Amino acid sequence: MSTPPVSHHTRRQFASWLIAPALALPSLATAADAAPGVSAGTALQTFLGLVFILALFLAAAWLARRMGAGRIIQGNGPLKIVGGLSISPRERILLVEVEDTWLVIGVGPGQMRTLHTLPKGSIPPPGGDDGKFGHWLQQFRSKQHNAET
Repeated sequence: MSTPPVSHHTRRQFASWLIAPALALPSLATAADAAPGVSAGTALQTFLGLVFILALFLAAAWLARRMGAGRIIQGNGPLKIVGGLSISPRERILLVEVEDTWLVIGVGPGQMRTLHTLPKGSIPPPGGDDGKFGHWLQQFRSKQHNAET
């Protein structure tokens, strides 16, 4: 089987496809020799735009913190958070006041549980042994001191 002969017109089209890029190469070489397309004004405008966006971001973060975003909301309604204790980064124990009752609530990822219920204000102050331990320790030391002498 032989290949069909190629016409003169087809050869001319093929040659024009090969010659056209070769003619464009000198114009591309002159474009490559030219200075880069980013001027000092464009670079300054880009930099100032970046500074403006970062300033907006910082202002939004400051405003969110000022408005109390991310904090536990303590309103004037019937519920008030009296205190809290972080057990871990994701778990807390909260003391919540509901009218005349205090609820001890355990809060974890995706769950809340009531741990204890007690009347309002019935938690003893810190160091709530009222000096009983200190008094007992003093008696114990005096007994020990008397036994040694």
